[in-house]
Amino acid sequence: MLGEKHSLLNEFPEFNELIHSLAKHDAHFKKTMQRYDDMDKEIRSLELQDSPIEDADMHEKKHQRAVLKDELYDFLKANA
Repeated sequence: MLGEKHSLLNEFPEFNELIHSLAKHDAHFKKTMQRYDDMDKEIRSLELQDSPIEDADMHEKKHQRAVLKDELYDFLKANA
């Protein structure tokens, strides 16, 4: 769905408290989460503008977001 939010809190509501705690106390998690959020906002913005970039570029951005999401999810599971 175009323009859908993929924030960590939307994606992993079961880790809500842990996400807030790690974002506050773990610099690496906070930095990675910020990169993920920035990537998500950029993708959402492009989607709402009818993707004014090449399909391959959009696919690469979504792939990068997925890689960050996987990294963050693994970190959440390891710290749960």
